[in-house]
Amino acid sequence: MPGPENADERINLVVLFGGQSAEHDVSRVTAAHVLRAIDPARYRVTAVGITRDGEWQLAAGATAELASGADAALTDGLAVDGAATSAAPVLSASQAEGRTVVLPLLHGPLGEDGTVQGLLELADVPYVGSGVLGSALAMDKAMAKQVLAHHGIEQARWLGLAEHEIGPYTAETVAARLGLPLFVKPCNMGSSIGVTKARTVEEVADGIRVALGYDDRVLVEETVVGREIEVAVLGNEVPRASVPGEIVPGHEFYDYEDKYLDDGARLLVPAPLGEHERTEVRRLAVQVFSALRCEGMARIDFFYEEGGRGFLCNEANTIPGFTPISMYPKLWQASGLSYPELIDELVRLALERHARRRRNTKR
Repeated sequence: MPGPENADERINLVVLFGGQSAEHDVSRVTAAHVLRAIDPARYRVTAVGITRDGEWQLAAGATAELASGADAALTDGLAVDGAATSAAPVLSASQAEGRTVVLPLLHGPLGEDGTVQGLLELADVPYVGSGVLGSALAMDKAMAKQVLAHHGIEQARWLGLAEHEIGPYTAETVAARLGLPLFVKPCNMGSSIGVTKARTVEEVADGIRVALGYDDRVLVEETVVGREIEVAVLGNEVPRASVPGEIVPGHEFYDYEDKYLDDGARLLVPAPLGEHERTEVRRLAVQVFSALRCEGMARIDFFYEEGGRGFLCNEANTIPGFTPISMYPKLWQASGLSYPELIDELVRLALERHARRRRNTKR
């Protein structure tokens, strides 16, 4: 994307971070790294932090700290503090100054699930990432699995449970149908938060209780013995896939601590796969992206069951981790697209989609 000729032509980039989900701190770390990578000659940045209580605050102090080169700001993530504001003045002020794009870095519910996307649609503002339907569909793991099954995409065996359907014998029934051990997850959550590996019926029941602390719907899956392969996808109507990468967990499975707190996990980029396997998993990633109506970006996660069922789609993440050591930007870097170039491409895709939707929507 060519740069502006002067500062007046810079794009107004509103970076939303923090949020009300259990992934609040992950979002703060993501935002710190993204703001550090943004080219100030190309963008005029407004950083807006959303507190755990849902209040919007202008994070001017944190933005200035990053601009000054204070590396300490990256340690715990961008601070969610500043002058109180709301969506309307932030978006109207940015639009008044010229072209505006919103970059939502809100992982999890009330950010990655179509809620913020709906707000931005009503405000008629371009934004990075999937729209309302794609965001909501990918966020709800059980609904996503139903759609992927309809498209013939192989997955682990699973069951979805609503809170009102869960009774005293549910754990026994689930264990009998899927076998042990099992993974129990909240349907609408990411970063492995609320995930339990259950080896007994009692642990299944405990895992269900943990998952219900984050969502009123629970997903239970069989345990797959296989390699964890991830592919980054970028684009709108004609998406493209990165080289695949592999995660070698440092813990028994790739849980929250393994992702963000410890350094035991290894990320292999590109993944040590044969040419046929690389081609196949990239094809599947694009198929999943399109089936779930994703746009802009998504990271598609697979299990690779060698000698068995092959690639099994685990899930799609429409706002993946975006620090320089996160898999999504690392995969694109290995595919020839640098971190700043990736941000530029996502902004371009947001503007492209917004223009297309305005042409196709009567107002």
